[in-house]
Amino acid sequence: MLFSDHLLGKYKIVSTIGSGGFGTVYLAEDTWINKRVALKVPHRQNLNFSELLREPRLLATLDHPNIVAITTAEKQDDIFFIVMEYVNGDTLEAVIGTNGALDVDRAVDYSIQIGKAMEYAHGQGVIHRDLRPSNVLVSASGTLKVADFGTSRFLEIAALGTTVIGSPPYMAPEQFQGEAVFASDLYSFGVTMYQMLTGELPYDPPAPRDLPRLRSGELVQPPRLVKGTIPRELDDVVMKALAPQLGDRYGNAAELLSDLDDIRAARTARPGRPGRSRGAAAPARGRRTPGRTPSRPRAAPSADFCWYCNKPLPPRAERCPFCRERQRR
Repeated sequence: MLFSDHLLGKYKIVSTIGSGGFGTVYLAEDTWINKRVALKVPHRQNLNFSELLREPRLLATLDHPNIVAITTAEKQDDIFFIVMEYVNGDTLEAVIGTNGALDVDRAVDYSIQIGKAMEYAHGQGVIHRDLRPSNVLVSASGTLKVADFGTSRFLEIAALGTTVIGSPPYMAPEQFQGEAVFASDLYSFGVTMYQMLTGELPYDPPAPRDLPRLRSGELVQPPRLVKGTIPRELDDVVMKALAPQLGDRYGNAAELLSDLDDIRAARTARPGRPGRSRGAAAPARGRRTPGRTPSRPRAAPSADFCWYCNKPLPPRAERCPFCRERQRR
């Protein structure tokens, strides 16, 4: 435990930011250049030096605006620590705890930012394995940064990631059996989206007796049943991310991100919403009543146009690629 004003080389401890199962993070000041940084001090200081370097070496491969960046790793006064960028803001967990459920547009924006981080990390061969709101930082400018990839380093130690690591409320069913794959992160992402949209978890942390129901999907009710103002298309995305069987879940982060991008594009294209260029014609839409099927536009479109947004459809499309509404054939 380090205290305020403690010096580690050129770094002066300011305060404790938080502590988890693998280490404690401190706010510190680089006294040479007067810059605030975050220092992560692993709990297990007795590991050999090459083992301690596994996490910073992994973090050094991740260079993305939605992932907390690493600066360096050092050892001073027999204390090993990792120097990372300091994000001035709160955790997503704190934001939800303070505000409750986020409005849909904010939740979609945050989800897209997290999705971009996951897409990039997975492209580098890195599985997070502990994605949850407390490991997502929300800066004062509204930029999200995914943090704490420390559990990912165990993939290099445990063969094929067979160690059971994660936070039970956010763990995919296969993680309880010691298996971690890229789609496991997407399940955790689904739980996080659910929490942003409803202000609550989809279920209580499962006990061992609950695992069969978790694997069957019985524990999860659609977020739209908790909060009726959640759009159907967004409800579908969350439930697909939370599919208990890998074959029913999103195959990769890019697929999930594509659906979220479509939802955001459809919402910003609605009349009276930002994002549409001046003078652009507003699509003909019926007024939506939460939880009910939207009414038809007054001017009935042809069979080749969406009945809801009146945009052109691909041949035999079941859903509109613009607003994601199911078509009435």
